[in-house]
Amino acid sequence: MSAVAALRPGRSVTVKVPATTANLGPGFDTLGLALALYDELTVTVREQPGATVDVIGVGAGEVPTDESNLVVTAIAHTFAHYGLELPGLDLVARNSIPHGRGMGSSGAAIVSGIVAAKGLLEGIVDIDSTALLALATEMEGHPDNVAPALFGGLTIAWVTPEGPQHKRLMVHRGVSPLVFVPEHVMSTALARSLQPQSVPHEDAVFNVSRSALLIAALIQSPELLLAATEDKLHQNYRASAMPETNRLIALLRENGFPAVVSGAGPSILVLASDPGQRIPAAELVASASDTRWQALMLAVDFKGATVSVADALVG
Repeated sequence: MSAVAALRPGRSVTVKVPATTANLGPGFDTLGLALALYDELTVTVREQPGATVDVIGVGAGEVPTDESNLVVTAIAHTFAHYGLELPGLDLVARNSIPHGRGMGSSGAAIVSGIVAAKGLLEGIVDIDSTALLALATEMEGHPDNVAPALFGGLTIAWVTPEGPQHKRLMVHRGVSPLVFVPEHVMSTALARSLQPQSVPHEDAVFNVSRSALLIAALIQSPELLLAATEDKLHQNYRASAMPETNRLIALLRENGFPAVVSGAGPSILVLASDPGQRIPAAELVASASDTRWQALMLAVDFKGATVSVADALVG
């Protein structure tokens, strides 16, 4: 079946996808949290083949605006997975998620494309949550960012022989994320290259205990977040690549703020136990650093990716 024949030119979908922060300290490649900062995407079917992308906001003038754009690649990947031909597309991407800062921008782009494809294919193919996660993980390589981007809230992600799996949890209402975003970027590939293939047994046990505690802290006991965000598995190994991030995290933690690297960095995540903790944390960073760090006081997103379809299929 040809999706081009089944889709009317002018059919349009609008997608909204949250930023994410992964690892959360000890939960390396496993835990992720959706944040109330969004990329919005509108995709419209056109008669001419190919794709064009109009980027507004973050990434404008920097990311590709043709078929090589990651969002278009994700749409094409989804259509190809179901053996369908990709129609001509016009995309408008309104981006707010910082790129290369450890806030899940690539995961959000992938999820945007896959969820847009789901909307475009409504009535042709039923793409359920399991398939969405599998497709996104295929492209991203690991599910820790794409799971919260898709489903919202706090997610635990793991991989089985049958494919990636997730469990979504609600976060205690006191948990108040604060993200410090620097002007410089960090390559996820570089950050991962600094990770050793094996770690000491006692460090592994340490992280197992803290990861278990972190789940309890995030859903029930936020007062435990400082202890629960301790990590010996990945942050120390990557510290040399982002010394200012490492220095400010140490300073924040010395002052009682549960600070960790956001994803692969270089942004810093503070998981405050109540909203009032965030202002003194922001003041501390502002007074302690000679470089500019944007302080984003964000809510937890509980919806994940959403899609609305503007018109109907041709009968």
